[in-house]
Formats: sequence, C-alpha cells, structure tokens
Amino acid sequence: MSTVVLQRLSTLSLTVKQLGSLPRLSTSLPAALPALPAPKPTVAAADVPSLFREPYILSGYRPTGQSWRCYLLSVFQWHNESLNVWTHLLAAPVLLLRCWALLLAVSGGDVGDASGGGVGDGGHPLRLDLSALPLALYVLSSLTYLACSVAAHLLQSRSELAHYSLFFLDYVGVAVYQYGCALGHFFYCAEAAWRRTAGLGALFLPGAALLAWLSCACCCFAKAHYRRPYPLRRKVCQLIPTSLAYFLDISPVVHRLATGDWERDAALPFHAAQVAFFLMAAFFFSYPFPECFLPGRCDIVGHAHQVFHLFLSMCTVCQLEALFRDFVARREAILEVHGEGLVVGASVSFFLLALCCLATAGWMHRTVEKQLKNK
Repeated sequence: MSTVVLQRLSTLSLTVKQLGSLPRLSTSLPAALPALPAPKPTVAAADVPSLFREPYILSGYRPTGQSWRCYLLSVFQWHNESLNVWTHLLAAPVLLLRCWALLLAVSGGDVGDASGGGVGDGGHPLRLDLSALPLALYVLSSLTYLACSVAAHLLQSRSELAHYSLFFLDYVGVAVYQYGCALGHFFYCAEAAWRRTAGLGALFLPGAALLAWLSCACCCFAKAHYRRPYPLRRKVCQLIPTSLAYFLDISPVVHRLATGDWERDAALPFHAAQVAFFLMAAFFFSYPFPECFLPGRCDIVGHAHQVFHLFLSMCTVCQLEALFRDFVARREAILEVHGEGLVVGASVSFFLLALCCLATAGWMHRTVEKQLKNK
C-alpha cells in the first residue's frame, strides 16, 4: 500500500515539475513562431515613392524595402491594400466550393440535389468529357486572375521593380480570365442565331484571343510608360482594349438576354446579374469614387478599387452559376454543335494565349528593370 502511495506521489511530483516548465515554454514558443511586422506598419503617402501613391489615398501605405515575409504576413494587418487582397482571396474558396458541388454531381449524384435544387435537367448525372473542358478552363482562368490580383496587391510594396512586375502579372491574369469567359460564353451560352450573325461564330474566338492579348500588352505598356500624375491617355490606353474585349466576350450573353425566354431559362437572371455587377465594377475602376470627395477618409476601407474588387468577385460568382446552368442544360449538344476539334483547339489556344501574355509581361519586366538601373 505504501509503495503505491509513493509511486503516486512521485508521479504527482513529476507532473508539478512539468507544469512548472510551462511558463518557460509559453515564453519560448512565440519566439519560434513567425513574427508579424511592427504594430503600426503603415506610413503616410509622403513617406513612399510616388509610384506607390494612389490619388486621394493619404495614409495606410506599407513602407518599401522590407522582406518578402513581412509583406506576406501583412495579409493579417490593416493597410490600404487589405481589402483589395481579401475580396479576391475569399472569392477563390467560394468558386472552389461551387466546383465541389459540380464534382459531386459528376460523381453520380443528382445535379439538382448537388447544386441546391433547380439546376438539374431531370436528374441525369453529369459526365466528364470534352464538353466540360471549356467550363474547367473558365474556372482555372477565374482562379488565375484572383491569385494574380492577390499577389500583386499583397506584395507590390517591396520595391519599384516588384511593383511593376507583379502588376504585369496581374494583367496576365486579367487577359487569361477574359479568354476563359469567352470560351464559356461561346460554347455554353451562344445561340445559333447569334453565331450566324455577321460570321461571329467563326471570328469570335480568334478575336477574343487577340483582344485579350492586346489588353495585357496595352495595360503593361501603360503601366511602364506613364509616370504619376498619370495623364488621361494612360487610362484610355488601358480601357479601350479591355472594353473591346468585354463587348465581344459578352455579346453571346447580351443576345440571350434580349431574345431568351426569361420564364423558362434559369440561367438568364444570373447572366443579367453578372453584366450588372461588371458594369458597376467598371465604374469604380474608372472613377475614384468616393475618395475623391473624401480625401483621406477612405484610405483603409471604402475606396474605389476595393469596391471594384468586390463587384468583380460578385460578377465572377454569378457568371460561374450561369455557365454551370447553361452547361447542364446543353451538355448533350455541345460536341454535336461545335465538334471535338473546335473544343480541343480552343482549349489549346487558351494555354497559348497564357504563354504569349507571360512572354509579354516578361519582356516588359526586363524593359523596366533596365530603366530602373539607368535611373
């Protein structure tokens, strides 16, 4: 009996010693974890080079020249890029969750059940074949532009070269997304009457690819060529090719909205929503509202680029829902109407466009690097 008591007392003594070491552990553990930047890591506009300043945004800038780790960890702090990062960072899992619902449907479940009701077409399970390839590329393009945007806004403050290079990458993501949208709209949304109008069926995809590349090239050129305060022609240089690309890419949807049966076509409300959200996003991208009326009061929350990101994310979510519904409704006829060769060729052109845009961004990166060395 006494032996048992002694054993228990010995165990209790060891436990007390272990508990006594916990304070030392609690003080050493934070030192082993990555440390966030200083408690107040932001500075005023006057404390950063003019390249990093935005009109009417007077504070909330991160100082340049810090480590990459510092900018990565700044995702958890408040600065004037925080919501630019999080609006697109949170949009990505929303899209992935929607894709997960699609995967559930493809695995043999009922489409209506997997998507929350109302999406299926009689309970026929989806099949993975070439008809799903444009949809997969659209999702890939959406995730690409979101990832490039997050990287640009999160890391661009490190240096002038990083700023230029990351926004060149951002423009690559935008161009890839433009062509991903074009693929989805062409294969899933376009009506036969639209394809016969002025030969749009034959010219649409080559024109969409060309305009997507021009959007990337013109945006990169405008970013590298013009200096603050930016002249109006810089915005024109950016907006003309991107606007032309959008008008072409959205034309199948506009035709559907004008001629479709709104009572029977479940995708039309989502198509209308994606157009409305994009137009609102375009307004806030083009005009610095509301910070132009409230200089310094929208530095952290509420400036135009944040609102632009929010509306663009909502546009993408509605667009995915509309394309998914169109795909479900028309999947049996996609290969019959377009042919396997066109689907495969358009998919190959998607990656060729991405390579061309990356090459353009790389060339602009080298150009800017030489300019900065000679400055």
